[in-house]
Amino acid sequence: MKRLRVLLALVGTLLVIPVPVSAATPAFKLANGVTQPIHSLADAVRETVWVDTGLDLDGDGAGDRVAADIVRPAVSSKVPVIMDASPYYTTAGRGNEGEKKTYDSAGVPVKFPLFYDNYFVPRGYAVVLVDFAGTSRSRGCVDVGGKAEISSGTAVIDWLNGRRTGYSAVTGGSVRSASWSTGAVGMIGKSWDGTVTEGVAATGIAGLKTIVPIAGISSWYDWFRSDGVAFRGFGTPTSLGSGFENSNAQSRCGAVRQQMTSGAPANGDYTPMWQERDFVRKASNVRASVFVVHGQHDQNVKPLNYGQFLAAIPASVPRKVWLSQTAHVDPFDFRRAEWVKTLNRWFDRWLLDVPNGIENEPALDVERSPDVWARYATWPPAGTGLQTFYPSTSGLGTVAGSGTASFTDNGSGTPSKWVSSAAGRVQYATAVLGSDLRIAGTSSITVSVSSSTPTAHLTALLVDYGSAVTRSGEGIETLSTESCWGENRPGDDACYFDTRTTSASVDAQVVARGWADLANYASLSQPRTLVPGTRYSMTFRLSTADHIVPAGHRLALIIGGTDSSAISRPSQLPSLTVDLSGTSVRIPLVGAGIVGSAAPVTASRVPVEVTGTLR
Repeated sequence: MKRLRVLLALVGTLLVIPVPVSAATPAFKLANGVTQPIHSLADAVRETVWVDTGLDLDGDGAGDRVAADIVRPAVSSKVPVIMDASPYYTTAGRGNEGEKKTYDSAGVPVKFPLFYDNYFVPRGYAVVLVDFAGTSRSRGCVDVGGKAEISSGTAVIDWLNGRRTGYSAVTGGSVRSASWSTGAVGMIGKSWDGTVTEGVAATGIAGLKTIVPIAGISSWYDWFRSDGVAFRGFGTPTSLGSGFENSNAQSRCGAVRQQMTSGAPANGDYTPMWQERDFVRKASNVRASVFVVHGQHDQNVKPLNYGQFLAAIPASVPRKVWLSQTAHVDPFDFRRAEWVKTLNRWFDRWLLDVPNGIENEPALDVERSPDVWARYATWPPAGTGLQTFYPSTSGLGTVAGSGTASFTDNGSGTPSKWVSSAAGRVQYATAVLGSDLRIAGTSSITVSVSSSTPTAHLTALLVDYGSAVTRSGEGIETLSTESCWGENRPGDDACYFDTRTTSASVDAQVVARGWADLANYASLSQPRTLVPGTRYSMTFRLSTADHIVPAGHRLALIIGGTDSSAISRPSQLPSLTVDLSGTSVRIPLVGAGIVGSAAPVTASRVPVEVTGTLR
């Protein structure tokens, strides 16, 4: 009986012991303060949801739906989103290798371009790649920076936050919710993709926690035009957009194309259409943190774009800036390991609220020579101030000049020619610098000039004369070896060609440059016909830069006519006369300025420059 009582007691004890239940897989796990790969990419959920933007620009009587291809961890926990919206996914492709999206026979996404899915989905993030309206599998029209393009991003963010409707098909279909999303979104992208991150952020939309614009355009006017003059080879919004339209947009979006054509006159005027596509004007609405990456040698998306955007966002917005010596290149291809590590920490901080302190670390990384980086606490740097300098017969200094100087625009000048030869331009240089001079910000020039013809275009350059080693061309060369960044799966590997730095020894570097049409001296929206021989004063912008002119070098200002490598020619090529008493340049300097001026200087070894494509 005693044994029976013990046995019954034991059975009773077993009956009240809770049965173990499998705990929900956590959304993320940290080690050393950084998210770790704990989810299987092979098991990830892959789907496409079409989100209604609320527009009907293609006029088919239904809301324009944009396609959002999604890959996310197969967990019950909610996850944040890394989003890249693009027009390129089935056309030019993304990244150095031009990767495109692919789908299986049922239309389920297989290949997600770039490494974001391979690396971040195992770490607890969803990756959402959105086709711009009018491109790939989306409906609507391509309007190059307009409301359709911006809504391609804002509508999906709204859907991820339960504020807009998504569907299982481009027309009809069943309603799909984003119940798996925390609502926290980080947008990233290079070039056009980076541009839309700024446009979306400038709406102030709730749920967008951070943007990472890489070589992003902050004002579409400043990609196609510059202070009244058109850039050569950049075309118009209509010509650009038509290269990416899908068949539906090609057949139904003639009215949108006509609006862009009418709004982008060839003479370079700033119109209401350009104003709508100027995200700098709306940058005071930005609430998301900002991580800007830009090549200081980028002559595709000019460095002015990053400078004016950062200057316009509220001072309270957390920011980080990387400035390389490359042209139009992704940091994955010029500083790969450091980029992946930094991006991981940046998204952890702003999308998962991991208190890793990255926002308190130095805000600015600048490549001072190939693969040699300097770090600074803030951008703009503390102690930076605009200082005015004047060209004179003795050079470039702090005392206003007098008299005039003349040159003839032959229509074939380039920065390389002007740096190495006195033909077709005027130049004013400092004495040899006794200490380093750091230029950090956006310069501008005021010129007082008369033209021998009714039309005249102008170019201004700030040039660092002195021997240096710098990246050349695009700044990288692609190798045949590969490195892998994340988890591989069939049809979507994480391995990419390595690169190496290309460099050259030079005797001069162009630090900043700007272009203008003198006919717009009084207004960017209303040109004037010039009266030959009449003096006009015009102020225009130079590009943003962070550059140290070393002790022993000289800084020079060059004023020329048509830069044939960048801008269109005027209808009549003029001889130009510069009034030195009314000409000055304002340069943002850190600390002390220029002391002394000297005779002109030339250089024989100058950097090789490239423009490349928007992609």
